[in-house]
Amino acid sequence: MKYTTQQKAILLLSDGTIFHGKSIGISGKTFGEVCFNTGMTGYQEIFTDPSYFGQIMVATNAHIGNYGVNEAEVESDGIKIAGLVCKNFSFNYSRVDAEGSLEDYFIKHNLISISDVDTRALVSYIRDNGAMNAVICTDGTSVEELKAELAAVPDMKGLELASKVSTKEPYFYGDENATYKVSALDLGIKTNILRNLAKRDCYIKVFPFDSSYEELAAFEPNGYFLSNGPGDPEPLDGAIAVAKAIIADNKPLFGICLGHQIIGLANGVSTYKMFNGHRGINHPVQNLVTGKGEITSQNHGFAVSKEELDANEALEITHLHLNDGTVAGMRMKDKNCFSVQYHPEASPGPHDSSYLFDQFIQNMQ
Repeated sequence: MKYTTQQKAILLLSDGTIFHGKSIGISGKTFGEVCFNTGMTGYQEIFTDPSYFGQIMVATNAHIGNYGVNEAEVESDGIKIAGLVCKNFSFNYSRVDAEGSLEDYFIKHNLISISDVDTRALVSYIRDNGAMNAVICTDGTSVEELKAELAAVPDMKGLELASKVSTKEPYFYGDENATYKVSALDLGIKTNILRNLAKRDCYIKVFPFDSSYEELAAFEPNGYFLSNGPGDPEPLDGAIAVAKAIIADNKPLFGICLGHQIIGLANGVSTYKMFNGHRGINHPVQNLVTGKGEITSQNHGFAVSKEELDANEALEITHLHLNDGTVAGMRMKDKNCFSVQYHPEASPGPHDSSYLFDQFIQNMQ
């Protein structure tokens, strides 16, 4: 049994609110937008999801680290969250196929984190006051100095972050002899998206976020994919231009999360920053085409305008979020294009929505 002496640490919100806790081990400070995830499992997948880049993650589950880590369960090349806030951190772990402790994983990736925080009070506060920037400090820096540094951190609204997590060079995924070829624009793509496409007989070429339509088309794909990713979609002029070109040529196009927002912008539908985003693995969505309900994995802080979508004759809403009525999916009426605001590849989360990958395959057929 391992026993670790923890140093005092704080979480300072941009409005001056302070939450006290203990350092999980790495000394320093980290800045980002504070948000919370309501998932009860899958912490490793969450921490390595590129869509969380630049965000301090509050885990609502009371125990984090209790089942260790396994390299087969990462969604990118490493941890992408800016920091972690949790209630109980487990320095000891118990799982047969664990390859190490979460503490050692944090040390490897230099993640600053804080435990022993009243996360129920913190999440309640964020729900009431909205997402905001924050800093985790574990090195004893004064509150006044932290406030000055925090004031200089840019807001998520207007922030382009896809370039921070996208691949620098194109790469391939899957079997080169597969039936279908897909060009994927990497805005922060999760590995399980690639797994889902590959197991459906697709060979994928993944392109950097700033690639042109001509570069994607040179692969001679059967279809195109716009990935999830972090930050505000509006600054991504290049990705919006790519989406417009694909739509103009009426090629099969599928977008997830940030890719969904890009398709909306390409059709003249604006996006907005949500008061609180959707982050968890139990979000209820209704498929308006079939009438069926789905329990979904979600992770986004921006959304497309429902009012503008309703008024757009080229688009129709296919899925609605049942908690707040926001748009969860859409399709173009006369084009081979559809998208969803949530994560059908899950990891973590339920598999209710995996049929969307099959729908993409049918569109390519």
